[in-house]
Amino acid sequence: MFRGGRVFTGVMTLVIVGLLILLSMRGMLGPLESVLNVPMTLAQRVFGGASGGAGGFIEDIQEYRKLRQRNQDLEEALAVYQAELAQYREKAEDYDRLAALLDYDTFGPEDHEYVTCDVIGVDSVGFVLALQIDCGRRDGINPLDPVLTELGLVGRVSQVSATGAEVLLVTDPNSAVNARLQSSREEGVVLGQLTGDLIMSFISIDADVQEGDLVLTSGLGQTLPADVLVGQVLSVSLAENELYQEARIRSLVDFDTLELVQVLINFEPVDLTIFEDEEEQ
Repeated sequence: MFRGGRVFTGVMTLVIVGLLILLSMRGMLGPLESVLNVPMTLAQRVFGGASGGAGGFIEDIQEYRKLRQRNQDLEEALAVYQAELAQYREKAEDYDRLAALLDYDTFGPEDHEYVTCDVIGVDSVGFVLALQIDCGRRDGINPLDPVLTELGLVGRVSQVSATGAEVLLVTDPNSAVNARLQSSREEGVVLGQLTGDLIMSFISIDADVQEGDLVLTSGLGQTLPADVLVGQVLSVSLAENELYQEARIRSLVDFDTLELVQVLINFEPVDLTIFEDEEEQ
């Protein structure tokens, strides 16, 4: 009975489908097809749009991954270029510093012989202001050799080893340099201070001292060669006892960033001890 019902249903379905096809071919189902076409078209657009949106979303994800990878590659390349640029800049700065020292050597006294050294350490323990350099006895350096840059006096060698030396800075409280004002030729003594400043003391009370005057070594006492730049006058005042003037001096050397120095290795102070011995006799 059930099987017979299925056969009947199948036969009726075929009959109805055939009848609908025949009616459609004769144009009798036109109004019905128009009505059914609206929901069918809408469903096609909805499902087609959803399919297209899903495809676009997948493409966006893939494109984002490509951009992220490209950005990472660019960042790595930029890091490499920045490191190389830093090396090139450091070499250029070293070249400029060496060129400046070479110019100083070229235009300085012809009989002066210099050794160029790297600054390898700074010592500011207690009241001592000193720095260490990578040149020593093997390079011809001896105690009390003057140390300079193209910007002026740095100090004097205080201790020497075979491969290194320590330089007592001109700003150290134990440093005293015989100096003169370039403009008026008035003389005095440049003393280091605990603060790292420089004071030119014992200037004549009548001397004309102007802000901006350059201060040079005088060569008196033969502890340093003459005419080495020490610094520039910032201000002038009377000493506490009002017997002489004092000038605050600014060195043109930046001791905090000093990397290269030159040591004058053939400066020989004049020996005056023979005259002292004769006076004692």
